[in-house]
Amino acid sequence: MSQTFQFSLSSTAFNSSSLNLKKLKKVKILCSSKHSSFKDDDVNEGGEGLSRVILVERYSNGTAKRYIIGDDSRLRTILIEEDRSTQNRFGVLHSPDKRLSWLPDTVKAFILPAGFPGSVSDDYLQYMLLQFPTNVTGWICHTIVTSSLLKAVGVGSFSGTTAAASAAAIRWVSKDGIGAVGRLFIGGRFGNLFDDDPKQWRMYADFIGSAGSIFDLTTPLYPGYFLPLASLGNLTKAIARGLKDPSSRVIQSHFAISANLGEIAAKEEVWEVVAQLVGLGLGILILDTPGLVKSYTVLSSTWLIVRLLHLWLRYESLSVLQFNTINLKRARTLVKSHVLHSTVPGCMDCNKEENILVWSQFMKPIIIFGSPLDKMDGMERSHFMVEALLKLYANEKYILVVNQQLDDLKFYVSFKVGATSVSVLRSIWQTFWLSENWESKGNVCDQLANSLMELENRFDDFIQKLKDAEWDTQQLNLKVPKEISIDDINTS
Repeated sequence: MSQTFQFSLSSTAFNSSSLNLKKLKKVKILCSSKHSSFKDDDVNEGGEGLSRVILVERYSNGTAKRYIIGDDSRLRTILIEEDRSTQNRFGVLHSPDKRLSWLPDTVKAFILPAGFPGSVSDDYLQYMLLQFPTNVTGWICHTIVTSSLLKAVGVGSFSGTTAAASAAAIRWVSKDGIGAVGRLFIGGRFGNLFDDDPKQWRMYADFIGSAGSIFDLTTPLYPGYFLPLASLGNLTKAIARGLKDPSSRVIQSHFAISANLGEIAAKEEVWEVVAQLVGLGLGILILDTPGLVKSYTVLSSTWLIVRLLHLWLRYESLSVLQFNTINLKRARTLVKSHVLHSTVPGCMDCNKEENILVWSQFMKPIIIFGSPLDKMDGMERSHFMVEALLKLYANEKYILVVNQQLDDLKFYVSFKVGATSVSVLRSIWQTFWLSENWESKGNVCDQLANSLMELENRFDDFIQKLKDAEWDTQQLNLKVPKEISIDDINTS
């Protein structure tokens, strides 16, 4: 099936010392494409004949997809293996740490920070290797002490049924162990989320912790299922703790404007301990109230009321935080204001407008970052379209295309090698301009070209207004997806 696209693009010239687009003449590009099948051995990897590579899409697992135009003018792709050097957040290449060369890559990704070893200090690995056996010995001691505590409260005795106390201790510690799996999963799989939106994850931690408490609350109804219910409760609450602890550290770092993070953490501990003592005292008073302990319905209703009050207070406390860093949610608010009104809100107004509960992925307009090119409409069929987009985005470290849906627009962004947080911010600005000025019957590439011109004309003003409003433009919490990156090797 043949398809024909007519693009009217503005040619651009690139100067490495300047990010400004220089308007030249209008160029008409007539794109016709055919959907065709091919095999890897059809591609001339040696570069002979008319075959040429126009683009390489690199993946974090060490493979790369080459987009090749064959001598029959058809677009083909071939998947190859590449050298697996690691790259830190600043784009500097590092060789893998030889001390951990025996570990599978999936395990390394689970236990080490992204970009290791370049993303951490030199003493990180040695410290963690010593911390591990330190924590192991600590938990061995915890297990032994737990057995002694159970004996002290009447589960067995030193002279009597010691086996019963040991069995009870094993069950109790097993409950804690199952719960620890939740923290293991959160830390290994989602450790890169907390810097971006600590308010959201701190709130989610309380929601999940509340669900865990429900399992504990139902144990009196089903005493025969104490271990599975208590284990599920511990697992859920451990997941909540896995979300809570790193989010709280990010919030503490926000408070520590005088490089006094240790003192901030210590003083917060004081507040928490005092609150713990007051809460325990009030809890004991409630349990001593006649009728509460005997009636499960009254007890659970009391818990529900207090828990709902707790969640509301948590939301209010997080709402007062005023971060001057720019994450995806705040970037959307700031960009929208600048696109529509050429102004940006201050830190206080923007943080108040920020929705703590909603995920940025579900906010409008829908932006899908780190999308492979072959997932974009028409990319796998037309080398003319690929080359046209490479020329159009020659000055940018990303490629943005629009997929017009029946009810809404979706924007797909693929990032090139060397893209930074500023690249992400620029793509967001272009997305909002397109969203506000989109003409469904207009020429797609004309609108992309116009949005890029608007971006170049107004982005510097946007950055200046951010600085005037005291936003931190040096440290943007806008991460470039590392799973896929484009190596634009032929834009001429």
